[in-house]
Amino acid sequence: MPIYFYSTRDNYGCFSNFSAHGITLQGKWWPTSEHYFQAQKFAGTEHEEHVRLAKTPKQAAEMGRQRSRPLRAEWEQIKDDVMREAVLEKFRTHLDIQRSCFRLAMKHWSKPRAMITIGAAARTELAKICWA
Repeated sequence: MPIYFYSTRDNYGCFSNFSAHGITLQGKWWPTSEHYFQAQKFAGTEHEEHVRLAKTPKQAAEMGRQRSRPLRAEWEQIKDDVMREAVLEKFRTHLDIQRSCFRLAMKHWSKPRAMITIGAAARTELAKICWA
């Protein structure tokens, strides 16, 4: 059974990278995991901070997709690790998300370590974090 959470207004919207669950990584506060993920495309440049300070996660995503900004050379090799780091920190930081994940497991799966199918908008990294 797919679990969809593209919109922050959905039942499992707290799992979205756009949800208002900020994180602290690299000594900085990031308003959403989307802000962090998009900014890491430009780590070590002024663009990183511009994306971090974006007013909304949508704006951060748009800035991250602008190819006028210099994408770091190793981005394709590290992007999954960057996402994993952001999502894991989001779960570590916010008890409400931990509880939602646990309730989801109890509701839908008899074996919490079972791999799940999440909506097309997400990767199985969330599942690995929830059931690790």
